[in-house]
Amino acid sequence: MGKTAVPEQGQLVEVRGRRCTVLNIEPATIPSHPLQLRPVPPQHLVSLAVIEDDAAGQTLEVIWELENGARFFEERELPRPHGFDAPEVLAAFLDAVRWGAVSKGDRTLIQSPFRSGIDIEDYQLDPVIRAVQMPRANLLIADDVGLGKTVEAGLVAQEFLLRQRAQRMLIVCPSALQVQWQEQMRDKFGLDFRIVSRDLMGYLRRYRGLHVNPWSHYPRLITSIDFLKRDRPLRLLRETLPAEGESLYPRRIDLLIVDEAHNIAPAAGGKYAVDSQRTAAIRALVPHCEHKLFLTATPHNGYPESFTALLELLDSQRFAREVPPDPKQLQLIMVRRLKRELPPHWDGTPRFPERRLGAIAVDYDEQEREANRKLNAYTRLRREGANSRLEQTATEFVLKLLKKRLFSSPQAFLTTLQKHLH
Repeated sequence: MGKTAVPEQGQLVEVRGRRCTVLNIEPATIPSHPLQLRPVPPQHLVSLAVIEDDAAGQTLEVIWELENGARFFEERELPRPHGFDAPEVLAAFLDAVRWGAVSKGDRTLIQSPFRSGIDIEDYQLDPVIRAVQMPRANLLIADDVGLGKTVEAGLVAQEFLLRQRAQRMLIVCPSALQVQWQEQMRDKFGLDFRIVSRDLMGYLRRYRGLHVNPWSHYPRLITSIDFLKRDRPLRLLRETLPAEGESLYPRRIDLLIVDEAHNIAPAAGGKYAVDSQRTAAIRALVPHCEHKLFLTATPHNGYPESFTALLELLDSQRFAREVPPDPKQLQLIMVRRLKRELPPHWDGTPRFPERRLGAIAVDYDEQEREANRKLNAYTRLRREGANSRLEQTATEFVLKLLKKRLFSSPQAFLTTLQKHLH
């Protein structure tokens, strides 16, 4: 590669440490001044598209002759027409092409189960088959705990990536599950996700500049719902989305996955569901997402107003808050299986071990009983000394925490008690 000439349209170049493809080349139209002693060499305005993952889709324009370090890659040599491969090599190549060819129009061929590194169960194919057949995949995956909702979402993400239906993806989950999601996507599906957090924002500011936006630096991201709802992260996210009055298309996020989606459902203690900060953050995001997957083992919290509001976040064309959902429409977008409903394996063995509950008697010694009596007395005094309902609620919360630590271990109780006293 070199910089001895101007690149051609479509050629691969390296500019400012990034690999790009040439979109357009425009020669300078300003003529040389007649009083100039020597002719000015021709200059060219080159339009480029970045092809690297952390800046996919970005474009820039440079004056090629003035750009330091710019270089282009020479065209590769074409295959020799008189060469040939062994028949078994050609057959293996044709099989690989046929098996690896995924068409957007072919909804019967699913590739992700064969490209993933998992031991898949048959029932886990239901969400990906539904998603492929839907023009816009909006699914509420509400399987029981332990049935593999993460695997089902990963199959959909990988399949959509293979079909070019999704490039930019965002996973919103509880903070404690961010690393688990990142490892699962990488190890089982070969998808690299980056966690957007305060640490990442500091890293990008140091190495990419003060004005870099963490939500646009990489096509596949993971964040926690409690980080997303904060003022600054949410403001930076809004900066990457169309402003009010601008067109929503093409949508900025191809696939949104929300884990533990019951956490974003509005609270509905009364007759109307009230949006929380988590709900407001997701509500600002969903209009800009082409496909959405909501994952939860407890989709309904007992309040119809909260459930309908959650369905409206998922698909506002099918559902509306305060309106009872149509059972037929709900069946189209909801995947709900319980462990007891799944049939056994082909050989009659159960899919999951039988759950048996049994009480275990614990014999406390006299010192442990004395500690419990003293803690109960302390609890009663603090509760009686509370001056307001709010103070009483806060006191009960702290005292319940102390009781949990006492039943955990003496060392845990001692550590917590020391912090409580100070």
